[in-house]
Amino acid sequence: MRRLSTALLLALAPSAALADGEMPQMDFSNPLTLDQVGWMAIIIVVLYLVLSRWGLPQMGKVLENRAAIIARDLAAARAAKLEADRAVALLTATLSSARTTAQAEVAKAVADAKAEAGAKAAALNTQLDAKLAEAEARIVAARNAAMAAIKPVASEAAGEMLLKLTGSAPAQEELVRRVDDALAARKAA
Repeated sequence: MRRLSTALLLALAPSAALADGEMPQMDFSNPLTLDQVGWMAIIIVVLYLVLSRWGLPQMGKVLENRAAIIARDLAAARAAKLEADRAVALLTATLSSARTTAQAEVAKAVADAKAEAGAKAAALNTQLDAKLAEAEARIVAARNAAMAAIKPVASEAAGEMLLKLTGSAPAQEELVRRVDDALAARKAA
């Protein structure tokens, strides 16, 4: 009510100052102007009462309802974020575990492959060593056979050379002994 009286005083103040005819809409000596001001006051009071009793409480309810919905949505968003963070942590842990398991399996597979390759290499080395020993034995046997075959040929050739050079045939036992000494010296070198 205090506001209404203040508004009326403010509305009447310009009429006194402007009553000389400069502003005819503020001439309160005119009965139409007083009716208009009266109706304006009634309309403002009615509008104030309607808004204060019905309009503003409705707006307040809408704003409270909206604030509640926003708070509920924020709470749901926070809960969803926490759930998402838990899911990300679980996913990270699962990926880390899977990575560790995969690395362990790869390391085991590499170790198994190295062990298998080592076993195959050892078996191959054993086979190659056996073949090498066999080949060396054949070479020694062939050399011995060749040396045995050379002795009579060398003895005969040495005897013929001495016969041509000296004119006399050397003793066969001495000649065989000297050829054996020469072959033994060559074999040692």
